[in-house]
Amino acid sequence: MLLAELARTSAEVAATRARSQKIELIARCLRDAAPSEVEATVAYLSGDLRQRRTGVGWSALRDLPPPAPAPTLTVADVDTAFERIAALSGPGSQGRRRELLHEVFARATADEQRLLIGLAGGELRQGALEGLMVEAVARAAHLPAADVRRAVMLRGALDPVAAAALADGATGLTGFRLEVGRPVQPMLAQTADSVAAALDGLDEAAVEWKLDGVLVKSLAVPYDAGRRCRLGQGEAAAHPRPGRARRGVGARAAARVAVQPAPGCP
Repeated sequence: MLLAELARTSAEVAATRARSQKIELIARCLRDAAPSEVEATVAYLSGDLRQRRTGVGWSALRDLPPPAPAPTLTVADVDTAFERIAALSGPGSQGRRRELLHEVFARATADEQRLLIGLAGGELRQGALEGLMVEAVARAAHLPAADVRRAVMLRGALDPVAAAALADGATGLTGFRLEVGRPVQPMLAQTADSVAAALDGLDEAAVEWKLDGVLVKSLAVPYDAGRRCRLGQGEAAAHPRPGRARRGVGARAAARVAVQPAPGCP
């Protein structure tokens, strides 16, 4: 799919305030994307690059080449280019990063350049938050939004869920399950009219007092054990005591240990 189509959709989504119209515009664009481009398309329409860190700052987005007269750049071209940019490191990487960035922008039209600047700078504001994107993916794949939302919660990311839903429909969503070591998204609790109604139907219930600090779930499974903070980063080296406590936990069991947050884990 040409990036121009995605840029046009982004502009149309930003121009309307109607949620239903935004969903329909995004769903139409997702249907037009090639299977290999779905994840990047979802990321771009969400206002993000797929690469978490590219090393591209606002200074690199100055003095860009003039826009191309006609669209030739595809979504896959852009994703590949930023993958190469993100992989650069070491001496000379700054200059090489700028060269690759200019190569991409030289092939982009004016509308495409505006989109790329917003994506690279993290400032693409078009009113397409994740909740709306989930609805659009569901409509594009002709699936219930609740099924897509559940898969996103279990996978912790929308992009792979969208690719599976558009490629294999409901069957594709069945592959997303709880997996040890992979964070899930927050689950929204439902309300009840009273405490009695909330507890109705529960065999057992417990109340847990939460204290200041961070709760680390320490999981032990055969041949694989690890701990993660909310960002999904490992912190075993920073906190050896939960690791020692975990040695007494049987396979496929779980222990909960309260510790202070690891560096980089808010």
